Amino acid sequence: MTDRTPRRAPRFAVVGNPENRRVALFSRAVRDAGLPAPRVVPWTAVLRDGGAAFAPDEVVRLDSPGENDAVDRALRDVDDPTRVEGGARWYARFTAAVGTLTGGVRLDDPGELAVLFDKRRCHEALSRAGVPVPESPTSGDRTPVRGWDDVRALLDRHAMPRAFVKPAHGSSASGVLAVETAGRGRIRATTSVEAVDGRLYNSLRVRRITSEHEVAALVDALAPDGLHVERWWPKASQGGRVTDLRVVVVAGRATHAVVRTSRSPMTNLHLGGRRGDLAAVVGAAGPHWAEALQICERAADRFPGTLCVGVDLLPAIGWRRFAVGEVNAFGDLLPGLTGLPGGGAEGRDTYAAQVAAVLQNRLPVRRPATNQPAPDRPAPDRPAGTATNHPARNHRARNHRAST
Repeated sequence: MTDRTPRRAPRFAVVGNPENRRVALFSRAVRDAGLPAPRVVPWTAVLRDGGAAFAPDEVVRLDSPGENDAVDRALRDVDDPTRVEGGARWYARFTAAVGTLTGGVRLDDPGELAVLFDKRRCHEALSRAGVPVPESPTSGDRTPVRGWDDVRALLDRHAMPRAFVKPAHGSSASGVLAVETAGRGRIRATTSVEAVDGRLYNSLRVRRITSEHEVAALVDALAPDGLHVERWWPKASQGGRVTDLRVVVVAGRATHAVVRTSRSPMTNLHLGGRRGDLAAVVGAAGPHWAEALQICERAADRFPGTLCVGVDLLPAIGWRRFAVGEVNAFGDLLPGLTGLPGGGAEGRDTYAAQVAAVLQNRLPVRRPATNQPAPDRPAPDRPAGTATNHPARNHRARNHRAST
């Protein structure tokens, strides 16, 4: 981060969904700092008009395009937000839309966003920087994964009896399978995905599948949007529940942390995860807690053009080793959570911490336009279709395309 704050009090602008709580929380933080409310530019307008322009002294924050049906349709071409498919199309259109924004002092680097929203590229970036990450045979997106046969071969070749299979451009555990294999063809997959009439939907209920045929069908359906495979990290537990953390890093410092626990491999709160006891985690980690926060800061350092990221930190059994599962561009939605002691954001929520960083002259590094790469490939052209009525509909989860 560097000193690039406008000489006078900054004027903020937010590209987001005006009705969304993320925009409301950030706007409140700006007003609470004694500044005028930010100008809100809707994602619908950006997509409709082919871009948006900002004044040179406007400080521009990009917020999640998720939780808005019209935006989701424009980005994924699906009529039901609980559908899983369309990730590659979402990625191509979202990164293209970010590239149509001009002017202003940006808090999110377009090239870095393109990496953050591709799990394969993000894994490679972290690994090359020496940040501990679970082993992955798909790191860097150079290994073709065309379906279950390729996944099975990778698991065998890399001696991975337990692995996570993730959509390359997914979020909020959408489309994720936690796969366990054993001898004689035995398999178990834990997932929130359900298939209905040939279409995939996110569910609020996590289920276990023991039929390899069913697992293969799900993976084959997910593969056209790109897949990332990682070795299953043996996570520590709290109260008999598997545990990980979301650590928010603002301007290079780990400022906020929340513990997430679950009885399933997925700790996302909308899938039955619960907040855990941070003080107990700090006590269990002991002298290793400082190292855990430093790992998160090292992960964020890989994205110097982005003011704030949310790091998913995976503690190993014993609380002595840690790895980074993912780095989330929109991972700051932790309402009511105030800063860590000594983190520089004591008494502030994640949004107030970001406003304070701007006022304290701690802004992201601005890269030349030539360092802002376009997406690697076009999205596949796939018909969207419409949702089919189903008795489990009330148990489906929206595809937020944002990280919580």
